[in-house]
Order: sequence, then structure tokens, then C-alpha cells
Amino acid sequence: MQRKNLTADERKAATVRAVLMLAAEQNPSDITTSAIAQKMGLTQGALFRHFDSKDSIMEAVMSWVADSILNRIETAAQNESSPLAALGAVFTTHIQFVFENPGVPRLLLSELQRPGITKPKEQTKSMLTGYKTKLIQILETAIARKELPPELDIKIAVVMFIGSIQGLVMQALIAGDVSLIRRDAAGVFAIYLRGIGNNK
Repeated sequence: MQRKNLTADERKAATVRAVLMLAAEQNPSDITTSAIAQKMGLTQGALFRHFDSKDSIMEAVMSWVADSILNRIETAAQNESSPLAALGAVFTTHIQFVFENPGVPRLLLSELQRPGITKPKEQTKSMLTGYKTKLIQILETAIARKELPPELDIKIAVVMFIGSIQGLVMQALIAGDVSLIRRDAAGVFAIYLRGIGNNK
């Protein structure tokens, strides 16, 4: 049961956590405001004192997801001495983030599949654009430092990177065991590196 005297920011954070937990358990499109309130130990009326709709809740969730993953991968990359080490750190950081928040991939896919234009959907697309931009920067630096071949198709390399993570997530979802993404991550990344031309 949530205590009743949370600040607005604390209530927002608690709501985000509740949605992420529910998304890990069920189809995100089936999550209702009633279920969110119940997860938090609140009435719907109490929940709507902080959010005026389900979309406004999802906006808060997507804002948290975007800030969290982009900040994490930026920090991870900065802490490495070479572009390929930075690429590996981004991969590992992303895997760890999904392991900690298994509802996130479901939420992202659910938002991208929604018809029409919604703010949560646009937030998701913007986050993915920022993520791809970071990968492009790392790959371009790796080529400039001769860690990767100059003929590498960077756009395809980005698709392969994200696809490798998506494949690990899909395997975990099918098996119903999120720990599989960490178990197999190193092997998948090693194959990815060979695929983009690093054979060391």
C-alpha cells in the first residue's frame, strides 16, 4: 500500500514503477488506469489527481524510459577508452537495463504499434533516434581510428546492433526467462563484432 503523503514527483515515480511492473506481466495495451491504481494501492480518483488520462501516464513512463536508457548508454560509452569498447559497454548496459526492466521492450513495441500520432509514440520514436545517433557516432569514430573497416555500412551496422538486442529479448520472452538475455549477451556481441569486420 502506497503512503498517502507522497510528493508529486514521488507519486509520478511510483506510477512509472507500477506501469513497468504491469507491462512485465501482461500486454501493455491491456493495462488500465484501474489496474495501475490497484498496483499502487490507490483509488482511480487519487491517481487522476496527478494524471488526467492514461496517455498522460504513458507520457511520464516514456519520458522516464528515454532519460534512463539514453543517460545510461552515454555514461557507459564515456567510461571506455576505445570506440569498440564503448560499443560493447552500450550493448551490455542496454541488456542490463532490459533485465532490470523487462516490461520496457513490451511498452516500446506497444507504443510503436498504436495507430495515429500520440505523444508517447512520438517520445518512443525520438528516443530510438537518439539511440541510433549515439551508435552512429561510436561507429564513425571506430572507423576513423581504424578499429573497423572504412567500407562498413554504418546504417546496416546500427540495424544489426539493435536487432541483436531485440533477438535476445525475443528469446527471453518466448522462454519466459529474462535471465537468458544476460547469459547469451557476450556471445551474441562477439558474433556481431565479427559481422561488422572486427576479427580480433
